[in-house]
Amino acid sequence: MIKHIRWQLLLALLGAVLVATSLSYLALTRTTVLVPAAGGTYIEGLAGRPQYLNPILCQYNDVDRDLCALIFSGLTDVNEKGEIVPDLALGWEISDDGLTYTFHLRRGVRWHDGRIFTADDVVFTIRAMQDPDYEGVPYLAELWRSVAVQKLDDYTVQFTLREPYAPFMDYTTVGILPAHLLEKVSARELPRAQFNVRPVGTGPFRAVEVTTAQVTLEANPDYYGPHPMLRHVQFRFYPDHASLLSAYERDEIQGISRVLPQYIPRVRTYPNLNLYSAQLWGYSIIFLNLNNPDDPFFQDREVRQALLYGLDRQRLIDDVLGGQGIVAHSPIMTESWAYDQDIYRYPYDPMRARTLLDEAGWHEPTVTEQLQAEEEHLRERGAGEDAGTSQPGAAPLIREKNDVPLSFVLLTNDDPVHVKLVEEIARQWAEIGVEAIPRVVSFAELASEHLHSRQFDAVLVDLELTPDPDPYPFWHETQVKDGQNYAGFINRDASEALEAARQTTDQAQRIALYRQFQEIFATEVPSLILYHPVYTYGVDRAVRRVQIGPLLDPSDRFRNIADWYVRTRRVIVSEAEHDEFDKSGK
Repeated sequence: MIKHIRWQLLLALLGAVLVATSLSYLALTRTTVLVPAAGGTYIEGLAGRPQYLNPILCQYNDVDRDLCALIFSGLTDVNEKGEIVPDLALGWEISDDGLTYTFHLRRGVRWHDGRIFTADDVVFTIRAMQDPDYEGVPYLAELWRSVAVQKLDDYTVQFTLREPYAPFMDYTTVGILPAHLLEKVSARELPRAQFNVRPVGTGPFRAVEVTTAQVTLEANPDYYGPHPMLRHVQFRFYPDHASLLSAYERDEIQGISRVLPQYIPRVRTYPNLNLYSAQLWGYSIIFLNLNNPDDPFFQDREVRQALLYGLDRQRLIDDVLGGQGIVAHSPIMTESWAYDQDIYRYPYDPMRARTLLDEAGWHEPTVTEQLQAEEEHLRERGAGEDAGTSQPGAAPLIREKNDVPLSFVLLTNDDPVHVKLVEEIARQWAEIGVEAIPRVVSFAELASEHLHSRQFDAVLVDLELTPDPDPYPFWHETQVKDGQNYAGFINRDASEALEAARQTTDQAQRIALYRQFQEIFATEVPSLILYHPVYTYGVDRAVRRVQIGPLLDPSDRFRNIADWYVRTRRVIVSEAEHDEFDKSGK
């Protein structure tokens, strides 16, 4: 009996030793790490309020576009290079003549209310935009009214164009509407439909709460793409961008939808806010009116080149935009497949600018003329002091040709950044003998009374570009009178290249044609492209894996939102696995 007990004690002792040894081995070779966990809520502040949570009505409002990007899906989507990629459509074929596009749809996709997505939804959406009573943006109506749409079967849709149009694929990114909910709603009634505040889409998130103060989205459990780690995304609405900063300081939000350049110094003092910056798909430009008889000097290529050489665009970005911009050299985006990497670039070169102006016959005043101008300037200052309009400094040295001064009005809208830009541009041009007189009007007046009617000398505006690199709307000669060729640029070689590029879907051919156009543009300088704006996004460090690349639209900041997370869990891993986690930063 005693021997039996001794054996039991010995076995128990050996077992304890083995357990201790195993635990010691595990402790030496294993460790724990935090890994992403599903769940949690991300809260972001937006400047403004939603109006239409509807993908064919949202284009006028940034808040609407942000929300629609998460709630709805299109047949296609656009990646950070401006390339069209599949979404609700798995693939497509284009006929040899470039007129017929056949799309093959995903099967098994469900609307947020559980109904199955089919070709009927695509046809309904297109016909809603084709309707004469459609109240959305004109460019969608104009395009889709020229396209015939046909359902071939429940998962195949065909579009037939009247003539080849390579940028057509851009329009297939528009979000699709559910026919089963809206088929009895007319196009005229659509803007007032309850659907706009109770949206149902096929996107990664579905709306569960919509109020005037906030919208709460929930991860879509039936989403066909990568399932979001976040459980909820909540958007809270504020009157302006400055209010977003205050809301973050009060811990009301975790994300600031956009940090404007003037607020960059302030937000850099926030210890827990990460800033993410990306180039926006567009550029700021000074349109020169090439057909204004009052300012014939803009018709002189050397003068246009001199104006560009005379601009220190990097200084504009650094001093006025707080670094939130990238100098632009082409009307085609640098990230686009059509961009010419070898395009000629105009560096800041005031000596070259002065030489070009001299060669073009625009000479600086003589010493006598300059003294007379200074005396006149002093007299004007004296008269202006009583009126409160005096300007310090010496008289500007303005070049002349045939007694005509090189002077014009530089117009812009009342955006504070634009106001500072035109003031600094005028100062820089004064150094090469060019007088640009800044004038500021409201955006509505700028568009209606000056830009569209071509009643301006020079005007600073921002242009938003489409994913397709097609520059036709702004620079083809047919767009001078009624289109968006505000500069009045007429160049047959450039127009022919743009025409041909629209009529082929062969990307290699389009690249060659757009390279030809960019070379002409760089030589002729029909207007002055300044910079690509940079979008800065602020997100609290508690939100992980946030990344943004080039943005075609500010809503593209959510491109990888499926990877974002706010919760973590602890797991046991090997030392090798731990090292891998350290390297990947997870």
